[in-house]
Amino acid sequence: MELCSSASLTSFYLKSFVVSLPSTSICSPYSFKPTKQFTSLTVSHTCHQLSHYSQRKLSVSARASASNEVVKDPLSADLIVKETQEPNCRMRLSVEVPEVVCEDCYDRVIDEFTKWAMVPGYPSGRQVPEDILVNYIGTEGVRKATVEAILKKTLPHAMSSVEGRALNDSIRITTSFSEMEKTYASLNILRYDVVVEVAPEVKWVPEDGYKNLKVVVELDSEIEAKTAAEQELKRLYKTLSTMRIVKNRGLQVGDVVVLDISATTVGQDGSEVEVLAAGSKGFNFDTEDGDTVVPGFLDAIIGIQRGETKSFPLAFPDSWKQEDLRGLPCQFTVECTELFYRELPELNDAIADKLLPGCTTIDQVKESLLERYTELEQTAKAQATDNAILDQLQKMIQVEIPKSLFEDQGSQLYGGKLLEIQSNMKLNEEQLEALSKPEAVREFLENQRENIECLIRQSFAVGDIFKRENLQISTDELVKGVESSVAEFKQLKQEYDEESIQAQVQEILEGAKVLEWLREHADVQYIIN
Repeated sequence: MELCSSASLTSFYLKSFVVSLPSTSICSPYSFKPTKQFTSLTVSHTCHQLSHYSQRKLSVSARASASNEVVKDPLSADLIVKETQEPNCRMRLSVEVPEVVCEDCYDRVIDEFTKWAMVPGYPSGRQVPEDILVNYIGTEGVRKATVEAILKKTLPHAMSSVEGRALNDSIRITTSFSEMEKTYASLNILRYDVVVEVAPEVKWVPEDGYKNLKVVVELDSEIEAKTAAEQELKRLYKTLSTMRIVKNRGLQVGDVVVLDISATTVGQDGSEVEVLAAGSKGFNFDTEDGDTVVPGFLDAIIGIQRGETKSFPLAFPDSWKQEDLRGLPCQFTVECTELFYRELPELNDAIADKLLPGCTTIDQVKESLLERYTELEQTAKAQATDNAILDQLQKMIQVEIPKSLFEDQGSQLYGGKLLEIQSNMKLNEEQLEALSKPEAVREFLENQRENIECLIRQSFAVGDIFKRENLQISTDELVKGVESSVAEFKQLKQEYDEESIQAQVQEILEGAKVLEWLREHADVQYIIN
């Protein structure tokens, strides 16, 4: 067993400390036993959503104490702890353990060694003199075990001043183990430094500005229930049509045309350059969906006949969804390879069941569609409202974002994205390994820095409002949320840590409670685009 590794010490104090009988070494009766971690790569889609309110509130010592992993044993004397505030939300705790506490830990180590050490000449149960026991174990081994015991006993006490503020997985013992050994050997005391990231202070600008929110929510006209229901009825009606080949005329609005499209632009050197992203072969275009193409495209091809080619200039608008095409002037060449018109049945009650199974009249079809899209409109409207509120909240707070919190939130988002890619594309092990490499994660974090920091600011804002307004969630809500998440993990046959799930479910419920409170108190105005 490796006893002098500072990395192992740090890992241990971030997770758990257990006393056990060693099987491969007699240097120390203590061993490190980390708990199973809840990693981003085992998060389900639901738990990925929970990360939007992933503010780590409990200190490591407080969380461990709550789960009986670390217990604050009483000390025979007070520690001397000096706090120093450092940049990036870090706190340095310089700890000095007095001699009397060190002696208590030494006695504990001797007692533990006495229980299991099989010293030649001393049958089981017979007391081994201390000097003989130390000589058998080795002075260095006893010293290492004592330093570990001192750390185990004093670290929870040293962390008391930052309990409830320290961020999980951010504690680092920066003093080397060898340096601690030297101090203990020469002075019979122990000194060590701990660096921990603490939850930053949230400052509202203006103060309590969230209490007087005025939110403008922009809604897409397509989510309006009546419009959406009419469009869906039109789409369903089209599915009942019979396609007929157009003869002796050119393209009209309402026709369906198959086009071969190519586009060129002028390069920096004045030469003609093909724009591959703007071209398409066998493009099936319903002329009633003219808003899906470049403005002016439909007007330019009206009248085109089968086998005919037309060429015309158009520029992509600055709002085009493909960024690399925005504002780009192109010369389009379009060949009409097929041209059809629809032969539609009469829109009457006779086709109601074909439009929507179970319906007997067209009115019933319209009512059912309107009811369906009214529910979707309400859901979309609520989501848009929440998004607008959260976006405004994150602009109203000033908060320093700890590095570990940024990396944790970003890693969770990346893990969720990786799961989404895996489910859609069925990546093989080699591809998954490539996407899981640290450099791939770092690139994602840097590219998504603004979005990640926005989510974290939202999280801090929501958490602060929950505390300020003394909001509460019920035990039943928490239990049901945990059960639902656990059931999803089991269904997906994924590993999970129930304690971590409970913490995240609690945070998402708190977020929902805050949004409910804000919707009730905010002045919300809706604009239809």
